[in-house]
Amino acid sequence: VVKIIGAIYKIPLMAILPDEAYGDFSGAYNIYTFFLTISTAGLPVALSKTVSECNTLGRTNQKERVFRVAFGSFLFMGALSFLCMSFGSEWVATHVLENPKAVYSVLALAPSVLCACCCSAFRGYAQGHMNMVPTGVSQVIEALSKMLLGLALATLVLNSAIEPAELRDRLSAAGALAGVSIGSILSVAYLVWNHLRTSSRHARSGDRPDSSGTILSHLLKLAVPITLSSCTLSIVNLVDTKLVNGQLQTVFEAIQGGLTGIDNSVLGVFTKAEALFQGNVAALSADALSGINPVLDSARALYGTYQKTMSIYNLPFSLMVPLTACIVPGVSACIARRDRLGAQRTTESAMRISALIALPCGFGLFALGGPIIKMLSLGNVDAELAGPQLSILGIASIFVCIQVVASAILQANGIVNLPIVTMAIGGIVKILLSYFLVGNPKVMIFGAPIGTMTCFAIVSTLNLGIIKRMVPRPPRYGVVFGKPMTASIIMGGAAWAVHGLLSQFLKGSFLLESIATAGAIFAAMVVYVILVVALRVLSKEDLELMPKGDKIAKILHIR
Repeated sequence: VVKIIGAIYKIPLMAILPDEAYGDFSGAYNIYTFFLTISTAGLPVALSKTVSECNTLGRTNQKERVFRVAFGSFLFMGALSFLCMSFGSEWVATHVLENPKAVYSVLALAPSVLCACCCSAFRGYAQGHMNMVPTGVSQVIEALSKMLLGLALATLVLNSAIEPAELRDRLSAAGALAGVSIGSILSVAYLVWNHLRTSSRHARSGDRPDSSGTILSHLLKLAVPITLSSCTLSIVNLVDTKLVNGQLQTVFEAIQGGLTGIDNSVLGVFTKAEALFQGNVAALSADALSGINPVLDSARALYGTYQKTMSIYNLPFSLMVPLTACIVPGVSACIARRDRLGAQRTTESAMRISALIALPCGFGLFALGGPIIKMLSLGNVDAELAGPQLSILGIASIFVCIQVVASAILQANGIVNLPIVTMAIGGIVKILLSYFLVGNPKVMIFGAPIGTMTCFAIVSTLNLGIIKRMVPRPPRYGVVFGKPMTASIIMGGAAWAVHGLLSQFLKGSFLLESIATAGAIFAAMVVYVILVVALRVLSKEDLELMPKGDKIAKILHIR
């Protein structure tokens, strides 16, 4: 539910916010994600595990002291992150994001980090009691507030009389992010109320708790490895944000210095960048008080276009999260029973289902990148720039999904450190490509999705290689990927052909073009379902990993 609400929030926001404002929004969100990962990635797991152990042993006093120590740690990390994002907002925006105009967006998210840390303490404590309800309810409260208040505040600011328009755009991004902070505050309020309501029910015992220092040491030993594993990608994304913004500004500085005449750039990106820069120069000349910085604002616009495509590219990845939740216990249970054949079958089923989801999403985005981004953004984006980026990211999304599932399989087999190494290798490649390609006037912003695709292609390939080499009875990749790949390629070709046909008859307005795009997507879905059934891609074991899998198997007559 939270993922669906998040999509409903991001897609309209992509249509509402100008490219420059969306660049501010995304950059600030990357900072928020980094601080949140450092503060909360490992400690909630360590807390829930320790509380669960205390419950099993009947050590109520120990459990309560564990919670107090953990809450103090969360509060310290949250306060530190809050101070960095509030008092250091200008430095963070200027030197980390390479975008001083994102300062309001960073400030708007500062309270959310503090509140999220407090939320994690209460959620971890409840999960230690095998109670997931507080986590679920608080996350839905947070997501609904983000969607309703964030979109409302962004729209309110954009329709206000704030002048100049450039300041209004920057504040609209901050308004969208203020919804996130308000949602975090409401989430904390609910969790505090729930904790006070339920904690009095727990029976007291006469156990003697360990010292606070011993408890903290135990929590950190559990939390630090998880945090290191989780923060690798956040660090890569943060460095990439800085590099992309910085390198784009370098190219626009060269244009300001007289660079011109590059006609053989990728899809004419240099010509578009030059026109964008000259438009900002003209706007500044017409109104010296407009607040426009031609170099910075041109870079913000291109970066914002890229981030709008990233919002769509992340959707297939979101679908992998529930699947990975069942891989680890399923495979681990087979290994505990020494059932290697069962572990292989579960692994193959998980990978095949991930392929059945990731491959059509990826090839669909590749075939219809331009029409999809134009339809979802309500035309509020340059489809000639964003479309090819989304097509590249469509292929990248396939590798992302494979990497996520492969990492879960490795973790289920007790191989927990190598996925960190492979992600670090892919991250370094991504950073290098962003530096050299985005800074090249012939490539510019197209270097960012190319770097993302290459990064996850390397990581997923390495992870699959490790599974093949180190896991007993590894999955058969030909069996796993063969038929889904065939069905997805045919589906992608059908989507491209149907859109080309429909667009010949439905053209001339945004509505008609959107109908053509929707028709192509629907036709692709029908073709794909027919191919999956005709090729007998799914087995009953595959469907057992999915909700209502038995009923689906009966409907499709799969035994």
